[in-house]
Amino acid sequence: MIQVINRALDLLELIANDPEQPKSLGELADGLGLNHGTCANILKTLVARGYVEQVAAKKGYILGAKAYTLTGNEAYQKDLLEAAREPMEVLTQAVNENCLLAVLKDNQRVVIHRTFAEQDLQVRTADLKPVYDSASGRLLLAMLSPEKLQRFISKYGLPSGDSWPEIQSETQLINALALMCRDELALQTIPNRHVIGLAVPIYKNGIVVSSLSIYLPEYRYMAMDKQGLVQDLRKCAKSINNKLI
Repeated sequence: MIQVINRALDLLELIANDPEQPKSLGELADGLGLNHGTCANILKTLVARGYVEQVAAKKGYILGAKAYTLTGNEAYQKDLLEAAREPMEVLTQAVNENCLLAVLKDNQRVVIHRTFAEQDLQVRTADLKPVYDSASGRLLLAMLSPEKLQRFISKYGLPSGDSWPEIQSETQLINALALMCRDELALQTIPNRHVIGLAVPIYKNGIVVSSLSIYLPEYRYMAMDKQGLVQDLRKCAKSINNKLI
């Protein structure tokens, strides 16, 4: 076996174990028992080839674009990611909250890019999540055509359990989604976690291709300029839209 290839694959697997959490050089090297210099050189190559992404100086490493394309993940769209990367960084710096870009795949909301704030207390959300369980998923569902929405409901049913307790019937679901579609905004409160999620659509050639979201602790949301937060979110989405034209 070729040792350096094994080490590179070990690094990719370790990063992919928890893709929403950037891992530092020290964490990766120590986790695999590697010399820090050796680990840094391998990571440098993986970053240069696009299989790993360095979030920012000292923030750590996450999976890069090439790692997703190898899986055949249809949710991953290179042009969308390239258009969103810089505006999302600007948004995160402006509001100092974690942001994510997500797409709809079957009955899952799939995160394809994240930016991380400097807050000590940050809201984390899984890469894969049932559509009804997140603001980003609900927004993507709301922006479907009536025909596609009806097919989704027929195939996957209504929210169950605690995923969306306010919705008890198909009529309630359709009405709630219609309001989100009209406003181009989804607002979700997760009482048991005291978390707020907001999402707006991203368009390409007049078609919604993803959602842009901010998730933050409820106490910070209640203390901030809520209208200003939504405006910042919409401004970022517009910047991404303009790059996709």
